[in-house]
Amino acid sequence: MAAETALTAKVDGSAVAGLALAAAGSRHMFGVVGIPVTSLASRAAAAGVRFLAFRNEQSAGYAAAAYGFLTGTPGLLLTVSGPGCVHGLAGLSHATANAWPLLMVSGSCAQPDVGRGDFQELDQIAATKPFAKLAVKATAIADIPRLVFQALAATVAGRPGGCYLDIPSDVLHQTLTQSEADALIAAAAADSAASCSAPPKHKSLDEGIVKAAELLHRAERPLVVFGKGAAYARAEEAIQKLVDTTGIPFLPTPMGKGVVPDSHPLSATAARSLAIGQCDVALIVGARLNWLLHFGEPPKWSKDVKFILVDVDEDEIELRKPHLGLVGDAKRVVELLNREIKDQPFCLARSHPWVDAITKKSKDNVLKMEAQLAKDVVPFNFMTPLRIIRDAILAEGSPAPIVVSEGANTMDVGRAVLVQNEPRTRLDAGTWGTMGVGLGYCIAAAVAEPKRLVVAVEGDSGFGFSAMEVETLVRYQLPVVVIVFNNNGVYGGDRRSPEELTGPHKDDPAPTSFVPAAGYHKMMEAFGGKGYLAETPDELKSALSESFRVRKPAVINVIIDPYAGAESGRMQHKN
Repeated sequence: MAAETALTAKVDGSAVAGLALAAAGSRHMFGVVGIPVTSLASRAAAAGVRFLAFRNEQSAGYAAAAYGFLTGTPGLLLTVSGPGCVHGLAGLSHATANAWPLLMVSGSCAQPDVGRGDFQELDQIAATKPFAKLAVKATAIADIPRLVFQALAATVAGRPGGCYLDIPSDVLHQTLTQSEADALIAAAAADSAASCSAPPKHKSLDEGIVKAAELLHRAERPLVVFGKGAAYARAEEAIQKLVDTTGIPFLPTPMGKGVVPDSHPLSATAARSLAIGQCDVALIVGARLNWLLHFGEPPKWSKDVKFILVDVDEDEIELRKPHLGLVGDAKRVVELLNREIKDQPFCLARSHPWVDAITKKSKDNVLKMEAQLAKDVVPFNFMTPLRIIRDAILAEGSPAPIVVSEGANTMDVGRAVLVQNEPRTRLDAGTWGTMGVGLGYCIAAAVAEPKRLVVAVEGDSGFGFSAMEVETLVRYQLPVVVIVFNNNGVYGGDRRSPEELTGPHKDDPAPTSFVPAAGYHKMMEAFGGKGYLAETPDELKSALSESFRVRKPAVINVIIDPYAGAESGRMQHKN
């Protein structure tokens, strides 16, 4: 009798959505609750999907995006209707720009009231379509399981990205029996499994792999470049084998750092200009020839360089028109390339002129940087605290902390100083150069990689976008240490020349300036976390030692000379 009652018990659309998400393998959801999705968050949690409640949908969206990158499974973002959906577009678009899988689920106004000015009414399908691979709406409760599985599958198909699922409030309140819901979910799971088992329709790689191996073998100055797409594909073992077997120098893009350890002797990071300016064959794996790689064009690259572009998306290869394009998953393609090279082996010796030139240039540049880093400059410049932070992170050993980095000078200088020796341990502003990602990234990293400490190195401007999420860190007691480089503003404090101090508002603060020496650490203390103020090397070392050991939410407020950095970091020419 009890079993019969359970089967005939009614469940609403919120419960069906939660059950479908859990059945599809989702384990975490990030978002902000309210009308009409509060019940959906609770039902999903009851079904086994942990819900992380944020203070702002943008931060929740950035968390869902980073979660997709770190786990290889779609991050989930839940928002309310109307303005909540609009705020969620930041995370949705960020995920798609970075090729990370994310599913944004939003409630929307009741269907019978569309066009009548209902509460938070918005055509959310039209709003999300420019940023999503797929945008679909459940018009009845029975649609929910099918669309959940369809949208989740679409996030990871081909080039990963964001998808959107709209569930109107009337659909969330419709009901089914538990047995009907179970049957719909089982059918959706079976259909999804059947469609996912079909092999992708790519051209044979055999001929291309042979050509790629020949190009690398014949090259006088070959280079391997890999990006966050290679990290996402878990291609680290295959790429390190390729580098070690062939002796070819390598260059990671910022979030590709750690796929092969930064400490590897063939790293060309410290000789980047030489490497890309003089290589004659460049194997590009999981990275796009966009602004981060100077579009693959002179004067940064040689006009004669031959690109071998490995990308999961054939359209990307058609767009870039490389010398040779290989369509496929980064890990699989490099494994095939390794197999081909094994049959026709070659290896550049350390005495090879190209390897020797890269090695010498790297050593020279590292020595110059280390000479700057060795000085204890007080008031702090960027180099001194970054050296102290680098050493503290390296002392943690393995599993290495995940480093979150954002800001203009903080991120740009940090990219050169901080060391990544394990894959997927650096998260930054990404392809879109998005500021405000920091605290969302931190929360995603802490739940996706619970055995790792998370260390955020934030400019005070970047921190300000998401600073209220320090309360979220405390609420969930996540092992996150946030280090704020406080230089009184965007790029620094008031940098206006006397000629600029004119007009009726000349006494206003500069557009780039904040309240000097703001007490950011006190924000964390207000919520029960630990705050530190660091103005000297000893104060910073002490704060890092204690916070890393305790592994509880902390903010370290590092006071930086407001004139230490450059406007726009390393992109002054674009401002």
